[in-house]
Amino acid sequence: MGVDLEHKHKKRNNRNEPRSQDVYARMLVKLYRFLSRRTDSAFNDVVLRRLCMSKTNRPVVSLSKLTRNLKNRDDKQIAVVVGTVTNDSRLLEVGKMSVCAVRFTESARARIVKAGGEALTFDQLAVRRPTGSNTVLIRGARDSREAVKHRGAPGVPNSHTKPLVRSKGRK
Repeated sequence: MGVDLEHKHKKRNNRNEPRSQDVYARMLVKLYRFLSRRTDSAFNDVVLRRLCMSKTNRPVVSLSKLTRNLKNRDDKQIAVVVGTVTNDSRLLEVGKMSVCAVRFTESARARIVKAGGEALTFDQLAVRRPTGSNTVLIRGARDSREAVKHRGAPGVPNSHTKPLVRSKGRK
């Protein structure tokens, strides 16, 4: 068998354990590693892979994005965010929803609970829906970071890259 030269620089594997030494994060990885091994559900594989990701690859999700994604869905569905759920003060009304996330900001959790919804942890989700049935996986925007906006060549025609300016003051 010959060598396939087209895959010379292909990434061969994902991170298989979190870099963090947080005990809760490591227990979640253990739990979802068990579930992905014992169930045929692809949901558990995806959650396990995302739990091991770096923080920049687990961007935050705002309440407005959650309400937008759960707008025409069934009330029994649980929104699953492998990351942090944050409040959005521009959103006037939060509907009743069930959300599972690694972390909630205090104001986001308060608004979800006040609307009659529930804020779940991943171990509670594993008890309720071990195969991830009737859930909606939601991811935040990775490209909204400031560092990403400077990638590319500024000044080139049709380029929307933000130039890196060292100082804006008087010279």
